[in-house]
Amino acid sequence: MSDYLFGERFFATRERLSHVIRGILTLAGETQTTLGEVFTPARIESDLGRPFTFVACGEINAGKSSLLNSLFGHDLCPADVLPTTERFHHYRHGLADRNQPLDPDCDERLRTAGFLKNFRPIDTPGTNSNKPAHAATLVRLATAADLVLCVFPVSNPWGAATWDFLSRLAEDALARVVLIIQQADLREPGDLEVIRGHMADLAMKRLGRVPPIFAVSAKLARAAKRDKPANRGLLEASGFAALEAFIGREVCLSAGRRATLETWRGHCATALRQVEDRIEEQQRDIRAHARFIADVEREIVEIREQFVARLPRHLVNVAEVFETEAVGITRLLHKRLGALRSLLRLFTGDHTGQEMETAFIARLQQTIEAVAAKDGGEVVKACAEHWEDLGARVQSALGADLTAAGPIDDLLGEARERFIRRLGGAARQGIGDLRVRSLLDKDLRKRNLALRSFTVSSLLLTTAGASSGALRLPWLPAVLCGLAALFLTGGFAVAWITRRSITRDFRQRLLDTCGAFASTLHSDYEEALHEVFRDYNSAMAILHHYHAGERSAIEPRQRRWQELFLTLKAIEQDL
Repeated sequence: MSDYLFGERFFATRERLSHVIRGILTLAGETQTTLGEVFTPARIESDLGRPFTFVACGEINAGKSSLLNSLFGHDLCPADVLPTTERFHHYRHGLADRNQPLDPDCDERLRTAGFLKNFRPIDTPGTNSNKPAHAATLVRLATAADLVLCVFPVSNPWGAATWDFLSRLAEDALARVVLIIQQADLREPGDLEVIRGHMADLAMKRLGRVPPIFAVSAKLARAAKRDKPANRGLLEASGFAALEAFIGREVCLSAGRRATLETWRGHCATALRQVEDRIEEQQRDIRAHARFIADVEREIVEIREQFVARLPRHLVNVAEVFETEAVGITRLLHKRLGALRSLLRLFTGDHTGQEMETAFIARLQQTIEAVAAKDGGEVVKACAEHWEDLGARVQSALGADLTAAGPIDDLLGEARERFIRRLGGAARQGIGDLRVRSLLDKDLRKRNLALRSFTVSSLLLTTAGASSGALRLPWLPAVLCGLAALFLTGGFAVAWITRRSITRDFRQRLLDTCGAFASTLHSDYEEALHEVFRDYNSAMAILHHYHAGERSAIEPRQRRWQELFLTLKAIEQDL
């Protein structure tokens, strides 16, 4: 059975309006919009969510309980041929069936039936009850009810007690009274028309007005609603179809209920405007945050460019370092090219070129890394100072905490170490690309060939001289040994002469490549700076994440606001 039974249009509109209210409350919470005291749960429940109160009254055994059961299609009230209602029974929705007393004459009966969320039927003792307090309670309940179903049995529709009760009601309460002729299936249609006419005459005399009169059969209506779907023909015959149509039209769509819907529609429209203003304010904030982040990124670029602008001056320092190390390595080469050492290396192998290159690379790399360590420290210090200044600005502009990005000192320290390694590696690679060793090796090979020739000649002549001496030749040993000494002296002379020329040429070649080395290091130095600032800029990811989160949050809010606005417009058209 539907929870609405009748008044579907009202409940559908109210449900749509409730959906809008829930959406507004959610959006207000997400956008931190203050809606005031109107949209409180208690206010919404007591006003918009207020159930319809139906009071069934009449003499004992008039069929009040059966009427309520048939009206709602549910065995709600106990009904029997004997009186079963001796107290006022207030039916409400609950999570479990239970009864609890409200006062000496009233019970609250909680039931799980869904329709009780929208309707609150009240079953009452007979108007001819022997307890005087019942009459006052009934008048009070009828005055506050949305609908008073005054039930008369078809066998006696002129019960004095019920008409006396009706005559005590105020004018506004009488406007909500409906006269019900119960057990209509026991009379012919013609008889019912006669009874209806007599009741109308009596109502005019006693009440000064004729309330709506319906002749119904709770028995037929209950049977019709037991069928799935309900037996419409039998429901029409029971008279309940007309009664339910009246309730849906005159009660659920009454001016008061429509005014309530219209009032809350107005509240929703006002609240939506407030939420819209807040969303627009947040959009302005998001645009301002984007500009702030762009300004921060420009600041980082400016700091980086300041260091890049120092490169020419640093390259002069690098050239000086290169020249100093070139002079130092030339002195080392000059020392290693001594005559005795050179002659000994003819027998042990000559690796002078490789050793000079290795020594030059090691010394230059060490010096360049020292320069890089100093420069890297300055870069890291500038970034750390910018970060410290930025923290308060970010907190003020965005409300974000930069420390959530992690310890900046660790990140900058790692960036500095990579900067140093990058320039040290660039120095090593730069020397290798200059190929200064290849020319040195060529010169050394020529020198060693000459030295080898003189050395071999000296050794051969010495050996020949020794052999001649062993043969006791009178003059030949002296001649041969003199020639050997002459060749040895020539070897020393070649070693001394080539030592100076090779050292001079090697030094000059190194100095000539100084500019090429500095130019090679320029691009590596600049790229290493870019890497440091990329690492520093990565710490700003928290700002981008924050901004992206703001954008991703505002877009669905805008869509939901638009949906709520369109729904509210449709409700306005319905009302």
